[in-house]
Amino acid sequence: MKLAAALAMTISLASCAQLPTYDVVVYGGTSGGVIAAVAAARAGRSVVLVEPTQHLGGMTSAGLGATDIGNKRAIGGMAREFYRSIRRHYDDPAAWTLETRASYRGIGLKEGEDAMWAFEPHVAEQLFEQLVADAQVVVARGARIELDRGVRKEGTRIVSLESEDGRAFHGRMFIDASYEGDLLALAGVESHVGREPNARYGETLNGVQVQHATKHQFQTRVDPYVVAGNPASGLLPGISAERPGPDGSGDSKVQAYCFRLCATDHPDNRLPWPKPDGYDERDYELLLRNLEADDGSAPQHSQLRVAGTLAPWHPLGMPNAKTDSNNNGAVSTDFIGANWDYANASWEERDAIVAAHERYQKGLMWTLANSPRVPGPIRAHVASFGLPKDEFPEKGGWPRMLYIREARRMVGEYVMTEHECRGVRKALRSVGLAAYTMDSHNVQRYVDAEGLARNEGDVQVGGFPPYAIDYGALLPKREQCTNLLVPVCLSASHIAYGSIRMEPVFMVLGESCAIAADLALERGVGVHDVEYRELRARLEAARQVLE
Repeated sequence: MKLAAALAMTISLASCAQLPTYDVVVYGGTSGGVIAAVAAARAGRSVVLVEPTQHLGGMTSAGLGATDIGNKRAIGGMAREFYRSIRRHYDDPAAWTLETRASYRGIGLKEGEDAMWAFEPHVAEQLFEQLVADAQVVVARGARIELDRGVRKEGTRIVSLESEDGRAFHGRMFIDASYEGDLLALAGVESHVGREPNARYGETLNGVQVQHATKHQFQTRVDPYVVAGNPASGLLPGISAERPGPDGSGDSKVQAYCFRLCATDHPDNRLPWPKPDGYDERDYELLLRNLEADDGSAPQHSQLRVAGTLAPWHPLGMPNAKTDSNNNGAVSTDFIGANWDYANASWEERDAIVAAHERYQKGLMWTLANSPRVPGPIRAHVASFGLPKDEFPEKGGWPRMLYIREARRMVGEYVMTEHECRGVRKALRSVGLAAYTMDSHNVQRYVDAEGLARNEGDVQVGGFPPYAIDYGALLPKREQCTNLLVPVCLSASHIAYGSIRMEPVFMVLGESCAIAADLALERGVGVHDVEYRELRARLEAARQVLE
């Protein structure tokens, strides 16, 4: 799919020590970043897409094939175009190499729909590469922003960003499409990490949520101490000695991360679960105690159960006998509490956090597939899967990107909150819709008043229709920056961000940012002075769904 053509456009140090001034500089080759860059290029703008890694598509091409969105009619524009391309790919019988289309029993493929919402990682990456190649977008790979002095400004305008290796990218308009929000932070734009107190925006589901966290929770009595029943022996790994604050109080803690595992049970494509270096079964004592204590009485929800026992992962079927597997239950693939420092960390510190998550999750899967303390049906079930030989070959089948569910969130001109999600307040300058449950994974694991292990932070509240995202949520405060748009780390409270933070929505907002940037350049104004009626007309012409 013209992958070579896209790679040929990759910027190297040898070919360009100093870049020209681009109309639009997009930082972050996430799904939203790719769409933003392509949309700007289609509008006739000169564009550079600056990506810290060697790969495009973010989580959409890194294992998150089970697309979360809720009401799929909320997705239009280039995002819809992408998922229609997925459908066209799998409508071709040649795409089915390890199973037939007729035998597929996974999710996301329904007759009569124009799009498909489940796919293999390499297919998504190829489609993103095709998009940038066709639009002739210049791509700078391996360009991690310099976290100390990587942004130069003149007044309220960003002039350039600089990567660690000395490459400078000059532009007239900038779009921060990264999961971390590094560009906006270095540009002096206000942001927040963690959970605001409910009182800040008059919400009910923000902050600490001890009483609310019931789904991915311990359903039986699980002892948290190294020596069961003996507090003096210390706590098992992963359990905090700190108690959560009062319900609704704020903190700087962040919902858990994990890798979205693309696994397979096809014998010709399956690699065994790797045992990580330094493996220590004591790191999984809480997991094993929880499995041993499971009496089958846990709530069913939509969680996978094997022979009546909750399986600590949740594989959803993808094409060609693969999965997208997410967290499931009290002790699972989420590495709770290990990511709190990620957003504000150095690149080296982030690399260490990612490596720790990889060790934890590899050890978890190896334990489930091999430990005699794991119930036999669960052990046999997990052992029947493994990593696919034909995905992420440079990582031995392991996903190349950690799922950064939430890092910084901009505090911008307009803050999306629980009130917009529930329809109590309506955003008047719609640039796209969100349509997912207000969702937060667990944030911390602690010892409750009875001396038992408990999780805190899980919130899953839905039941509302799609709602508009305000243009002001993509904009910094005017006095802080006037040529930056933010489609990923946009301005939202923790709980509202849990509803908005879906990959197709990032694509929608990436395109809306590109259209706004093009209009601002055309009119010679800052992003805050774009006339919304004119912007809306262009969004509608691009087939964005705004209502």
